Amino acid sequence: MFNATSDFAAPSSGLSGYGWTAELDELFAPLAEAGLTPGRLVRVDRGQADVAVLDPESGELRTVRADTRPVGSAETKDNPCTGDWAAVDLAATPMPAVSALLPRSTAIIRKGAGMRSDGQVLAANVDTVLIAVSLASDPDLGRVERFLALAWESGAQPMVALTKADLVDDADFIREDVERAAPGVTVLVVSAETGEGLDVLRACTPGTTVLIGQSGAGKSTLTNALTGADRMIVQQTRDSDGKGRHTTTTRELFALPGGGVLIDTPGLREVGLYGGEGLAQAFSDIEGLAEDCRFHDCSHRSEPGCAVLAALADGSLHERRMESYLKLQRENEWIASRSDARLAGERTKLWKARTKAVRGRVRP
Repeated sequence: MFNATSDFAAPSSGLSGYGWTAELDELFAPLAEAGLTPGRLVRVDRGQADVAVLDPESGELRTVRADTRPVGSAETKDNPCTGDWAAVDLAATPMPAVSALLPRSTAIIRKGAGMRSDGQVLAANVDTVLIAVSLASDPDLGRVERFLALAWESGAQPMVALTKADLVDDADFIREDVERAAPGVTVLVVSAETGEGLDVLRACTPGTTVLIGQSGAGKSTLTNALTGADRMIVQQTRDSDGKGRHTTTTRELFALPGGGVLIDTPGLREVGLYGGEGLAQAFSDIEGLAEDCRFHDCSHRSEPGCAVLAALADGSLHERRMESYLKLQRENEWIASRSDARLAGERTKLWKARTKAVRGRVRP
């Protein structure tokens, strides 16, 4: 029997308000024939998740608590995550169970904490990555660039929201600085306190939007403003440095009144990149300059005919931005080498296990 835990307010009937499409319907057809129900993961805890599904009897959208262990994986980035589309067995006992995950269209993946080289998925199937940057203190442009590289790598469209605009008088000048560090990205000045910029922000974020940023960036306040309800607890930032404590402790998906959904995430202290093309997109201006270098493998350090060095010399490319680019490039190279070593180690371990098993079956 269907066991709903609570009503789930929807901006429109069915799962379409959460991003369900005709393509997903076609992809899900074999799973539907097996008696499974489509749903979207709203919140994921250890071994369980809240999933938005349609009640097969009433047709109403509700959430069920479901077991996610059937689709758990040793590869962290493949584990169930907020935003995943899932096939749910509502008849499973002792509780509904997630039987399968549909392929992700996009995914925000960061490097695991510390020296680990595996990836951690933050949100899945998102259209827009909204990076919250507080104006309560001078923005760290290097960190903004790091967030942008992470966002571009996901396959979604990045956007920057400069929050707490009511606290400063020079928001537009700061916006211009951030825009120079974010080529091809929309940068908006907003204030949840006064409502400045929120209508434009809503218009620019259809579909699924994930909100990321540091603690104290105003993500929870912005989530409350966009959802039109006090969904998240808001804590004060420290006066000394403008930083805040973690208000959000888990990733959670909310329906937006005008349609679409928003995924709020905890503040990120570490923003390790997981490799890929995100860096090239975040620094498209430098990549464009590099195409005019004399040598295709130019390191942009001392080679003659280097267009990047020429731009640094004439001031059209800022030294700070170049240093940020080189730093993130080194990180990408490191994570690639670590990932290769980890995968090689896993292959060796698997081969030894298989060899041992074969030897055990061979009689002397």
